[in-house]
Amino acid sequence: MAFGKNIRTWFDGTWHDGDVAVMRAADHGSWQGSSVFDGARRFEGVTPDLDKHCARVNRSAEALMLNPTVTAERMVELIHEGLEGYPPDAAIYIRPTYWGIHGSELGLVPSKSETGFAICLEEVPMYGPDKTTTLTTTRFRRPVLEDAVCNAKAGCLYPNNARMLAEAQAKGFGNALVADAMGNVAESATSNVFMVKDGEVFTPIANGTFLSGITRARHIANLSADGTPVHETVLSFDDFRDADEVFLSGNLTKVTPVTAFDDRQYQVGPVARRVREMYWDWALSA
Repeated sequence: MAFGKNIRTWFDGTWHDGDVAVMRAADHGSWQGSSVFDGARRFEGVTPDLDKHCARVNRSAEALMLNPTVTAERMVELIHEGLEGYPPDAAIYIRPTYWGIHGSELGLVPSKSETGFAICLEEVPMYGPDKTTTLTTTRFRRPVLEDAVCNAKAGCLYPNNARMLAEAQAKGFGNALVADAMGNVAESATSNVFMVKDGEVFTPIANGTFLSGITRARHIANLSADGTPVHETVLSFDDFRDADEVFLSGNLTKVTPVTAFDDRQYQVGPVARRVREMYWDWALSA
């Protein structure tokens, strides 16, 4: 099932209209999970940080022992070609993807001799400025690099995220606030997380258990330029219960204020509103 609608696919040297089949049954990515992707956005005619997303998918491929075959610069060119097939005001989710084709003698290690590559463009609306979510805890945790390929945006990591999200939603919440291996807050099931206390902004320090997102970095830079430095530090669940504001940060939605963490209620505060305003100002003027 497609994530969005009105899909265009770049595969095998050209753009196709629709959700094109790109992976074969015996491809290493099909049965061993050797796939990586990245997600960028086009909205209101702009594609903020697209070059960084394309560069990251190549780094993710290398982390998963795949050979990235398309330069980030060429990827950006291809994506802009594909976007010409949409109305200029359409909100598009941009997903370049690599996967393994061949494997080693025992099948486990992907061969670098050939790598599958595709770009999927899907029309997915942006969240409106009034969209919020709620959080709860989950028994599942983020892995460490010794357990999983945490330094890649890899498809094989996402079943763990999915069970976090499913558990939270079964409890009646929108998302999960997730611990790292030490029991400190890492991120949500889908996005990086920020909190505000007494006017100061905090976010979990990037300790290798989660991807320190491109949008996260953009928010930190925008806040710093606005005179509000962000403290990257170790944070507990009690820190979040004691916070004045909490909001999520990710490419898909950019900024999502949190209105509850279990029975702790929050208002949508001025910092979250300012972060969203600054992001849009930066994106539309870049």
